[in-house]
Amino acid sequence: MYKLIAIDLDGTLLNDEKKISQENLETLKELMDRGYEVVIATGRRYWSAKEKVRDIDSELVILANNGNIVRRMKDDKILIKKYLDIDDFHILVEEGKKKGLHPIVHVDRYEDGYDTIIELDKDDSKYHNYLDDNPDRFKKVEDLLKISEPKVLAVVYMGSKEDLEGFHLYLSDKYFKKYNSHVMYNLDGSHINQGVGLLEVMNPFGTKWLSLEEYGIKKGISPEEIIAIGDDNNDIAMIKNAGLGIAMKNATEKIKKVSDIITDKNNNENGVAHILKRILNL
Repeated sequence: MYKLIAIDLDGTLLNDEKKISQENLETLKELMDRGYEVVIATGRRYWSAKEKVRDIDSELVILANNGNIVRRMKDDKILIKKYLDIDDFHILVEEGKKKGLHPIVHVDRYEDGYDTIIELDKDDSKYHNYLDDNPDRFKKVEDLLKISEPKVLAVVYMGSKEDLEGFHLYLSDKYFKKYNSHVMYNLDGSHINQGVGLLEVMNPFGTKWLSLEEYGIKKGISPEEIIAIGDDNNDIAMIKNAGLGIAMKNATEKIKKVSDIITDKNNNENGVAHILKRILNL
C-alpha cells in the first residue's frame, strides 16, 4: 500500500506556463483527503516552489533545491538541510571560472529575503535569463569566495550542453564523490533559451531521493510505500528507488529507462492526475 506521493514540479506537475492545472489540483486534494501524503520534490528554491503550490495545501512539505533543504510550508520550519562544504564550494567556483563558467549560487537565506548569490549583473548573457523568475530575490557580491557562512544549497551553471557535460565529467573524475551533480536537458517550454543546458552541483548527499528516503523514515514510511513522479535527470534516483517510479511522457530517456511506468499524457495534458487516478483507483 502506498502512503506518500513525491512529485516534481517543472515538466511534471506544472504545465509549460508554470501553473498547476485544475484537474491536477483537484486530484491531489482528493488524494490528501484520502490520507495520502503529497510531497513536492523540486530543483526549485523553496520560495519559488512555495509560490507555485500555495493552492494545494498549507501542510505540504517541500524538498527544494533537489532535497538540499526540506521545509514544512505551514511554518517554513526546516526539517532537513544539507549545505555544501565551504572548502568544496571554493574549489568548485575556482574550477568553474577556469573554464569560463560563472555560477548562480543557491543559498539558504529564505528568511533574509534572498535565495541566490551572483557576481555578474543579473541580466548578463552568461546567466541565460535564469534569474527572470523571482528577479528580486538575489544578492550581488564582488567575490563569491569572500562570503562568510554562505549556506550553499546548490551551484548552478548555464551554458552549452557540451560544455556542461564536459565540466560535469571533469568534476566526477577529479573530485570523485565530493559533489553530487547532474546536467538538466528537459528545459523545453521554460524561460531558459533553447539549446542551453543547466548543470547543478551540490552536497554529495544532497539528492531528492536521499532526502525523501530520510523524511520517509522519520514518518515511518518505507521506500516501497512511496510513489515518485518526475521528468528530468535530477529525478533519476527518486524514480529508480521508490516503490513505484513514474516517468512523464515528456521525460528524458534516462528517466524513462529507470521508471516502472511512463504516463500516457504529458505535463500539458494533466499527466499527473491521469496516472494517479488510474493507479490509485480514484
